[in-house]
Amino acid sequence: MVGNKTWFGGLFTGSGKKRQVHAEKNFEMTPLQEQRMQKLKDRLNIPFDETRPDHLTSLKALWKNSFPDTELTSLVSEQWKDMGWQGPNPATDFRGCGFVSLENLLFFARRYPASFQKLLLKTQGMRATWEYPFATAGVNVSHMLIQLLELNSARPKTLPGINFVRMLSEHEDVFDILYCIAFEMMDAQWLAMRASYMQFNDVLEATKAQLERELSLEDLLRIQDLPAYNLLLK
Repeated sequence: MVGNKTWFGGLFTGSGKKRQVHAEKNFEMTPLQEQRMQKLKDRLNIPFDETRPDHLTSLKALWKNSFPDTELTSLVSEQWKDMGWQGPNPATDFRGCGFVSLENLLFFARRYPASFQKLLLKTQGMRATWEYPFATAGVNVSHMLIQLLELNSARPKTLPGINFVRMLSEHEDVFDILYCIAFEMMDAQWLAMRASYMQFNDVLEATKAQLERELSLEDLLRIQDLPAYNLLLK
């Protein structure tokens, strides 16, 4: 593996917060948290469907927000490779994580366009000769986040998952914002490790470990309390 799996350069040290060591055994969700968690889980069960007009509209919107000055000639086009999809039809890449991975990318493009464009176009830092493909990396970030937050479990048993539920009380769209943060963290880790394509899984694991640490901080009630929140640019 290239690089160190600890956080790069101590960029987010000195936050004044201490990590909790043990999860709360008797943690119970409030009715609002239960409602918002169920709504999120329902999103995770929706596959990308090429026959649904709303899904195709979202896909077109992703292109428009990514390359506003370039017309997409067809929904199945070699142009998609410019965004980092594996082939001319992004639908094949969504199969690994479903419609939510498209929603995540589109949310990122709309809410934090400066950050999104920076990562899409690889405009910051010393880039590798063989870079990670932006779009498929985004699908991997969605999948990593679902695992870390235990969203396929009945209820969270670890601190990252519990603290995520707490943040749901303050922000209904916290999952999508956390996705944007995780993507920024992944790119920063990529640069710090001077990684190339074959090290992508190592970079993703290092990102997951760092995000797990940040989500285990004490008094974490709002998404803005995460040290890495400051990475986001509008």
